[in-house]
Amino acid sequence: MNIRSLTRGDGVVIGAAVLLFIASFLDFYSATGVDLPSPWDTDAYRLVLPSVFLLGFIAAGLLIAGRFQPESRKVLGMPLSAWGTVLAVSAAWSALWALITCPSTFDLGAGAVIAFLATLALAGVALFGAKVPALAGALVPEARPAAPQPYGGQPQPGAGYGYPGGQQPYGSTPQPVPPYGGTPTPAPGPHDSGAGHQAAPTPAPASDFSPFWFAVPVARPLFAEDGSSAQIAELAPGTWYLAVEQRGAAALVAQTQDGRRGILSDTSGIQRG
Repeated sequence: MNIRSLTRGDGVVIGAAVLLFIASFLDFYSATGVDLPSPWDTDAYRLVLPSVFLLGFIAAGLLIAGRFQPESRKVLGMPLSAWGTVLAVSAAWSALWALITCPSTFDLGAGAVIAFLATLALAGVALFGAKVPALAGALVPEARPAAPQPYGGQPQPGAGYGYPGGQQPYGSTPQPVPPYGGTPTPAPGPHDSGAGHQAAPTPAPASDFSPFWFAVPVARPLFAEDGSSAQIAELAPGTWYLAVEQRGAAALVAQTQDGRRGILSDTSGIQRG
């Protein structure tokens, strides 16, 4: 379970669930001089408790649990996030009707109003959270790398021996850093003759593409490099990945932090490092 997979929308879902839990202990309806119980008193609220509060709690749990499960894992043909969306909309609909059908002898209590606002927030995030950039961003953003690393590299805390652009060992001749895809050309030594000796040219870059770090706005699958539909990993928001190659007009070959490589076919909305 990676907490960096959570988005700001997931934070709203968690906050709405907490608000709904608080509302369950408040008076759902109120009247002057009458002490009405909370919705946990099933004799007074036989329909409100399961149709508003319990549905809302289950919906929030499914929406958060679905964030840590692959899209291929389904229950009765639907992923957990889809089930959570259906239940969140049902809870909001029930809470709305509880407001409309309030008995004429009673007034709306704080529990009814807060419950409606909480379930409305749940349904709104479940339906539109992935489409709103402010909600699709990472809840706990990861520190951005200082600069893109060479092909196949991983983020490093600092430059050192053997690091491109870092310090060279004592007494050695600095070596030029080759471009992407090139081979380093050794510097001439003290016994090399300038006449009749020509340094081997550095091969040109394989393409205009340069590796870069990126993050995805929402969880997206990473497919095998052979072009099959096999999913080898799932890219999570809030984590930086390395794009090592361009495939076609829009697809990228991405490398995860554990070294796995695959094709990211949906590159819309990615954030470059």
